Amino acid sequence: MTAGARRTLGLRTVIYKVPDLPRAKAWYAAAFGTPPYFDEPFYVGFRIGGFELGLDPDIARSGPGAGGATAYWGVDDIHLSLQSFIAVGAAVREPVADVGEGIRMAIVADPFGNSIGLIEQPQFA
Repeated sequence: MTAGARRTLGLRTVIYKVPDLPRAKAWYAAAFGTPPYFDEPFYVGFRIGGFELGLDPDIARSGPGAGGATAYWGVDDIHLSLQSFIAVGAAVREPVADVGEGIRMAIVADPFGNSIGLIEQPQFA
């Protein structure tokens, strides 16, 4: 087992890329029967069964549809986990970014081209 595997805490978030955030927000609220708990022009988040479903309107690097979702795995130290993934052959797709409220995220690609999101969320501690 690698250090990165030991620091993985479990699935936390799936983020869908959406070109029309107001329409997507209304649809997901109706589909899941719950309003968003976080609602900003740059991101809308829903709490669904203990996990987060996020809507991201930034489609500059990747769009909606096939390949338009990234599952984020919780980690306790994003920098250490990122280095562990790189050490076993992952490539950085999106470097660590602080997205507010102590939450930091990164995306790596596995050797097969799949995106793996890493998220450090102190709120889940």
